[in-house]
Amino acid sequence: MSETSNTVAAVNVRRPRLRLDNRYIAPLFITFILLVGHLSYGILESYPKTALAIVTALVIELILGRIFYGKWLNLASAYITGISVGMLVRSPAYWPFALCSAVSIMSKYVLRVKGRHIWNPSNFGLSVLFFLGAETVAGLSIQWGNFVAPILVIWILGSIIIYRARRFHICLTYVVSFFVFAFLRSWITGQPWQAEVAPITGPMYQLFVFFMITDPKTTVKTKWGQCIVAFLVAFAEFVFRLMQVVYAPFYALFVVGPAANLIEMWWESRSANTSMKSI
Repeated sequence: MSETSNTVAAVNVRRPRLRLDNRYIAPLFITFILLVGHLSYGILESYPKTALAIVTALVIELILGRIFYGKWLNLASAYITGISVGMLVRSPAYWPFALCSAVSIMSKYVLRVKGRHIWNPSNFGLSVLFFLGAETVAGLSIQWGNFVAPILVIWILGSIIIYRARRFHICLTYVVSFFVFAFLRSWITGQPWQAEVAPITGPMYQLFVFFMITDPKTTVKTKWGQCIVAFLVAFAEFVFRLMQVVYAPFYALFVVGPAANLIEMWWESRSANTSMKSI
């Protein structure tokens, strides 16, 4: 009886559990956003252009990963970058989709400080493209319309996923700050508060909130620091919107995110030097 029990216990220990790798939760979720948005409101420019953005990101990641690290890297991050570009870029031409994905992925390998890339890849590529290619390229501005259900489903799922990743505090800080600054902006400009709040209901902001500002590779390390940075991104966006800058959230993160990372690196280096001197 004892031997049988031990055998059953050993089998139970060895039996593999069906678990989804956390690295693939975000790609599945962003694909869900794409499907809901496109099937409901046709947010994609076209399937071929979106596919081009995704394939370009995957290929560049494979090539550069092999060159820089000598191995084939996991493509979950590159897929998120490619699909984000495919959703957010608007252009009659094909080249902006490929170029934006390529620039985004290459920024991870080229723009590095002390072994870290300091810009979120898709935020960097989109910001550069929107700024330099304004005559040919635009960003997604379509919202979900008057239907609340898709917004609620995506925000609930996104909140659960981000909570599991222990980065919900970043999203919460940004969203609360966005609403506060939206009401302040409404008071300053005289615009209806609904018009100032409305952008956060769109797919562009859902990608921005759940994927760009929470990117583990390009956020500061401490929880309180992450909250401060999220607040500063919302504040910078507030200023850009007062200046009537169209792509205010992207430019806000483009400026604030790397600055925060550089300050953190400087502080860590300073603290390390102080510790060495005290020994």
